[in-house]
Amino acid sequence: EVQLVESGGGSVQTGGSLTLSCVASGYRYTFSSVCMGWFRQAPGKEREGVAVIDSTGTIRYSDSVKGRFTIAQDSAKSTLYLQMNSLQTEDTAMYYCARDKVIFCSTSDWGTTSRYDYWGQGTQVTVSS
Repeated sequence: EVQLVESGGGSVQTGGSLTLSCVASGYRYTFSSVCMGWFRQAPGKEREGVAVIDSTGTIRYSDSVKGRFTIAQDSAKSTLYLQMNSLQTEDTAMYYCARDKVIFCSTSDWGTTSRYDYWGQGTQVTVSS
C-alpha cells in the first residue's frame, strides 16, 4: 500500500521560510516514476495545486507561489520537497503531497485533485504578520 507522510510544517512570520518533506513508501516502481505534487487547502477554501514535478524534470507552479516556492525530489530517499521562501499570510493552509495516476505531469490540469490517487495526511503551515 502506498503511503505518503508529510512533515516540516510550522508557524513562521511573514517573510520566513519553511521546507516541507513528503516521504513515500509502498511504491511498486521507483519513486520518481510518476508525477508528484504539493497541494494546499485553507479553511473554507478548495484544495489547490501548488507545484508538481515528474521524472523528465517537468515542473509546474501555481502563479501565487511562482518565484517563492521550489519543488524537488530525491528518488534515492523517496522524498518530495517543497522549499517555501518569502512566506505570506495567504500561504497559511494545510499542505498535502499527492501522487498522480500517470507518469508525466499534465501541462493543463495538473491542479485537478481527481488526477491524484494517493494523498498524505497533511502538514499545517501558519504564517503570521
